Amino acid sequence: MTGKYDNLFVTDMKVCEDDLINEGAAAGVPKPANVSDAFALMRAEDVAQSQVHMTYCWITEASESVQWVNEHEHDYDEVLIWRGSNPDDIHDLGAEIYLDIEGERHIITTTGSVYIPAGTRHCPLGFVRVDRPFTFSALSLSGSYSSDENMPARSSLT
Repeated sequence: MTGKYDNLFVTDMKVCEDDLINEGAAAGVPKPANVSDAFALMRAEDVAQSQVHMTYCWITEASESVQWVNEHEHDYDEVLIWRGSNPDDIHDLGAEIYLDIEGERHIITTTGSVYIPAGTRHCPLGFVRVDRPFTFSALSLSGSYSSDENMPARSSLT
């Protein structure tokens, strides 16, 4: 028996590297060795009614600094999420990562998230060090992922 809402579930997550045009090989740089494949949790390609595109991947140990995502912007809002894997301290990311927003560098060492409004240039995103695996998710408030990495950088937030 099939249910009326079966079409709303994603149970066979697909690798979505081709979706993520600012990361790794799609952006013209090799995917860092410590970054797993990105898996689609939800996207319009899998659930036609979806108004979000959400991926996740595992980031594993790295002792050297590595850049992962190139600078870009979207015409929709986005939330980036990073979660540590220490069940005894949910705030402990076990890593030091960096993220630029409109050219302003932010250093992240705790589990958390950031809201990126539509039209805001963000990244590069990379890892200074990763002592213990953590997960990284991107939630795009659009059914499919797209960006403009070729737009000129702006000098201040608008």
